[in-house]
Amino acid sequence: MALHLYNTLSNKVEEFSPSLDNTVRMYACGPTVYDYGHIGNFRTFVAVDILRRFLRQSGFKLNHVMNITDVDDKIIRNAAHEHKTVQEYTRKYEEAFLEDMQTLSLERPERMVRATEHIQEMAAFIQQLEQKGFAYRAEDGSYYFRISTFPQYGKLSKKDFSGMEAGARVDVDEYEKDNARDFALWKAPKPDEAFWESPIGPGRPGWHIECSVMSMKYLGESFDLHAGGEDLTFPHHENEIAQSESFTGKTFARFWMHVRFLLVEGKKMSKSEGNFFTLRDLLLKGHKPSSIRYLLSSVPYTKQLNFTFAGLEQAAHSVGRLRDFKTRIELAQLRAGKTPKMQELAEKTKRGMRAGLEDDLNTAQALAAVFDMVREANTAADRGELHQDDKGPLLEVLQQFDEIFAVLKDDDAEKINRAMEWAKAHGKLNEAEASLSAISPAPTPSAPSSQKQGLSWKTPRMGSGGNGNKRSAITQSPQPRQ
Repeated sequence: MALHLYNTLSNKVEEFSPSLDNTVRMYACGPTVYDYGHIGNFRTFVAVDILRRFLRQSGFKLNHVMNITDVDDKIIRNAAHEHKTVQEYTRKYEEAFLEDMQTLSLERPERMVRATEHIQEMAAFIQQLEQKGFAYRAEDGSYYFRISTFPQYGKLSKKDFSGMEAGARVDVDEYEKDNARDFALWKAPKPDEAFWESPIGPGRPGWHIECSVMSMKYLGESFDLHAGGEDLTFPHHENEIAQSESFTGKTFARFWMHVRFLLVEGKKMSKSEGNFFTLRDLLLKGHKPSSIRYLLSSVPYTKQLNFTFAGLEQAAHSVGRLRDFKTRIELAQLRAGKTPKMQELAEKTKRGMRAGLEDDLNTAQALAAVFDMVREANTAADRGELHQDDKGPLLEVLQQFDEIFAVLKDDDAEKINRAMEWAKAHGKLNEAEASLSAISPAPTPSAPSSQKQGLSWKTPRMGSGGNGNKRSAITQSPQPRQ
């Protein structure tokens, strides 16, 4: 069986394979670096990480591009409010995102690219859209995409725009279907706003044009897969398709992968509900990075995840079981020989994990296969039925499992220490749980983790308080005028 993925464009599950040779060319919408990343953001990033890990495990090469959106409406507004340049404002959040990626064991894409490093290319793209008749210049010097020139508008989001008023405009980056209008490609500067000089006049790019230009620069005019959160389907991805396919006359992306929202304790995450959490908030509450990653990956990306603190506690227990089992097998003193039943169990588990992941990245099915193996192998060990030659196949299953899920390495204390150092440097140490005030790294495993001395991880109630892949460099960005 080959990998099958749900394609938002076709509205069905389809077999996925790269269109050229053995390299998957994929683009994933990255962070908008105006604040620290929250757990909803990281659900999407974990899902994309699992996809890329499974593709590589399946023998494919990767050309994975992720953008860093370091200019948009929120960034311009917030930078001006804090009397900072765009780069000064976004630098700390970009660095924080890269640190958070490492904390959650997210592999670095082959390329990470800043929007501000491609301003002139965006302006040239818009200029050509105007020459082709798909864009026009407004009175203030802004440029808009003329939706009426793209009859297929709505084919991704499956929305009906037949009653839309021709020529009406919307100049904000994010809006609802009822506000769909000709959208901004280039925004003329308002008083006291940062802007860039360009062949089409001073201003800055609209959000949607950024991803079109950067994805096609590094992946070609048509590529294999575009991923992002479900909230990006409209208008962001719909607009990307319209402007890109108008420009090239070719299919922009063959597959569109969208990750479902998560709820927090059964409610939509929002600051007003008091259930809005960044990754760093959870670390300072004493939750292990491995538990957070496990919980974010435990529900298939096409299903809504209810993120709860009870779920985090259960995730910590599950990760502990897997680590304990690995340690038990590694340290076991066993009789020579092998047990055919255990050999077959290992092969059965490999097949079960792969079948689950090939079925639209069904992580729940893959996890179930592994825990079935853990239960049966532990029972066999308790009965004295394991032999020395059974260790290799069982540990190989765990290795293949961790190539995807990345939770078996016991480095949580080290990562929590880094979060504490950040909290101290930013005056947030008072937000950390009291149990984290004196953290020391966990000892080298010599027994199952449940028997080790070390950190005490607390699960509070609601309301309280790369890995062998090519690492990309992010260079300095050209600066706008203030």
